[in-house]
Amino acid sequence: MRQNTFLRLLSGAALLALASVTGSYQAFAEEKAVIDDAKPFDIRSVDTFSGAFLAARTADVDRDFASATELYKIALQFEPDNNDVKQRLMITLLMAGKLDEGVKIAEDLKSDPAVERITTVVRAIEAIRKREYRSAQKLLAYDGPNDLDRMMNTLLSAWAKFGQGRPKEALAQIKALDGPEWFRVFKNYHAGAIALAAGDKATARARLNDAILDREGGSAAPDTFMRSVEALARFEAREGNKQKALDTIAVGEGMVNNYTPLEALRKSIEEGKPQEQQVRSAVQGAAAVLFSVGGALNREGAEDVVSLYLQTARQLDPESADILVMLGGIAENLKKEEEAIALYKSVPENSPMRRLSELQLGLSLASIGKVEEAKKHLRALIDVDPKNIRNYLAYGSVLSDAKDYKEMGELYDRAVAAIGPVPKRGDWTVFFQRGIAYERQKIWEKAEPNFRKALELNPDQPQVLNYLGYSWVDMNINLDEGLDMIRKAVELKPDDGYIVDSLGWAYFRMNRFDEAVTELERAAELMAGDATINDHLGDAYWRVGRKLEAVFQWNQALELKPEEAEIPKIKAKIEDGLPPIKPQVPAAADAKELPKKTGPATPDKKS
Repeated sequence: MRQNTFLRLLSGAALLALASVTGSYQAFAEEKAVIDDAKPFDIRSVDTFSGAFLAARTADVDRDFASATELYKIALQFEPDNNDVKQRLMITLLMAGKLDEGVKIAEDLKSDPAVERITTVVRAIEAIRKREYRSAQKLLAYDGPNDLDRMMNTLLSAWAKFGQGRPKEALAQIKALDGPEWFRVFKNYHAGAIALAAGDKATARARLNDAILDREGGSAAPDTFMRSVEALARFEAREGNKQKALDTIAVGEGMVNNYTPLEALRKSIEEGKPQEQQVRSAVQGAAAVLFSVGGALNREGAEDVVSLYLQTARQLDPESADILVMLGGIAENLKKEEEAIALYKSVPENSPMRRLSELQLGLSLASIGKVEEAKKHLRALIDVDPKNIRNYLAYGSVLSDAKDYKEMGELYDRAVAAIGPVPKRGDWTVFFQRGIAYERQKIWEKAEPNFRKALELNPDQPQVLNYLGYSWVDMNINLDEGLDMIRKAVELKPDDGYIVDSLGWAYFRMNRFDEAVTELERAAELMAGDATINDHLGDAYWRVGRKLEAVFQWNQALELKPEEAEIPKIKAKIEDGLPPIKPQVPAAADAKELPKKTGPATPDKKS
């Protein structure tokens, strides 16, 4: 499992135990490959331990936790005392959201040192859910060396004390928690939330203010930071401090631009609607702790660990919108769109997260091929809230995937009108997408001003620099300025294979073939498996006399399924090679009359 530095920093004993229980997914995949071509298992027909266990592990690698739990249960019928199977069953039950059953296995395994940290936390969570706070507090006592476990147990224990009617002791416990700097945002948020629930307004205001001023902590744990912003804004609104509430939201918007839940909260406060805190009880507080940790760990490669925290949190606070949306996002990343759709649909309608879930729902519908349903859904969101630019970006991404560039251009015309005469820096992406829509329709006189406007709003945006620079070079106009733009884009994102490809192609168009080969080889290393990059590299190899390698690259490009219009061109090059070099077309030539090769090897920006 790949983990980045922050994830390794936070990986506690409980997470390491989880890794040992679930095993290496690479190993799972190798086992799964053995039976990939076999007839699918009928769970009811499995009649051996080995068959049930291997099928369960296969379901694990597919993250089909419902099937995995049933198969592990069958395996246990053959070997009731097999602790390895019990451990796996406990984890899959938790991942499937079956806390009740998972707790029973945890009780059975509580003396097993291999999973003691997991079973202890699971049993403590269940005690909190049952409001048996004293039992939970005893289970959460921890004197081990791991920072994550120590922080999580302390925060859970503090909420258990609050549940016993001892908020001052809970706050004192959090205050006494020493640790690394990244503890700070978690401590401040949970102390503020406990103080709010206890009616200690001064402490709540102080701790939540500290949380939202912690920009470093906010970057490391943005979900906990946003919860702090929302909690403080709601508090100030309830206290009649409307401007302070709106100023708090502005701090959050400074961290994350165009964040739909904050926009919805701002509108709600401006309209004077009553504000209710998200966390009002010890049970919801415990769910918030699990959400805080899961959110901080939420990145590629950690989906299973994060899902474990979030599914457990969901059992404590089933209507928590941000838990549901984050689980939906993980399901999307794992290509489980139907699961994601169900999660997005379950977000409460009165939640500020509802609009975000509706957007993601539309995108998920499109990703499973329900494009017309997705379009209808997203159009309805625009009709209801025509000023919300995210609605246009979401719908635009669906139109882009469908290559409906005419409607895409019309859509972004509406978006620009909705923005008004004074666009903000964050609106650059609307002009960028409108430029792409017109460029793909070969209406360059409308495309170029939009790219320029996007750069005016955000001069150091590498995607725009790359797209405009590439387009100029590919049309053989503004070559020097285009090359400078692409070089700047490469400086800003040196490991982006698409942008490095643009630089190589710019050199190619300027007949600087040796430099083209150098950059295009690097692009192919950075972005293996891209048809356009392999095609470009083949062209460059041909021009420097490496003709066998050129043909190999063109054949590779064909295997990688290029755009339909490029296939006959590539086949012709494989058959006949490239024609002799012609004199450069004068830079003053009409760009609309120049032949186009392909668009920049840069994927359209999605919402």
